[in-house]
Amino acid sequence: MIRVLVVDDQTLVRAGVGLLLRTAGEFEVVGEAGDGLEAVRLAERLRPDVVLMDLRMPRMDGIEATRRILDRQPAARVLVLTTFADDANVYGALGAGAIGYLVKDGEPEELIDAVRRAAAGESLLAPPVLARIVQRAIVAHEQEHRPAPDRPGPGLTLLSRREREVLALVGAGLSNAEIGARLHLGVTTVKTHVSAAMEKLHLRNRVQSAVVAHRLGLVDDDFNPVTGMGGTAEHHPGVT
Repeated sequence: MIRVLVVDDQTLVRAGVGLLLRTAGEFEVVGEAGDGLEAVRLAERLRPDVVLMDLRMPRMDGIEATRRILDRQPAARVLVLTTFADDANVYGALGAGAIGYLVKDGEPEELIDAVRRAAAGESLLAPPVLARIVQRAIVAHEQEHRPAPDRPGPGLTLLSRREREVLALVGAGLSNAEIGARLHLGVTTVKTHVSAAMEKLHLRNRVQSAVVAHRLGLVDDDFNPVTGMGGTAEHHPGVT
């Protein structure tokens, strides 16, 4: 069972989401919180696998709550579920370490799948959204670290060839299942390589991994793995 903490300042939203997850049969809703401060306290006591986090709440907002929860429990997965999809909220939440970002007008099946994938360590961003985030992160990094390096940094030397291949495909926006099909590997093996690469490069989630894949030159501006950098030479038409 996947243990979930539901955080939202609206009682009806918490009740509806909790009912949806319980009905699915594979989730245990271990607690509910009405604001960020309560979420931090409950997360520390209940140790959920996934925290479904609203953003705009009293006493402490979801971005600060996300940061505090992950500082204390790095293995937790925080999945944002909010009405607000503006850039400031998206980048603030992901910068705090959230593994994904959903809006409340989605379908129930999408939420169930998102929680399942978050528990497995997969980010929940469509390729166009991921592209915006990566490009913004790269621009910010270059502005903070001028002059920009001409070559990928030393992080590549820490990775095996297979880890570079897998990281490149994470950067291209593929899920673990898609990476496995592409490289003819089992999903468990893919997860092992993703985890190893993230640990070596001190990365918290797949969004950060995608950003680093671009910085290291494993993925080009069109979100295709780069030939000769430990990635794959094949073009992946499904990623734009």
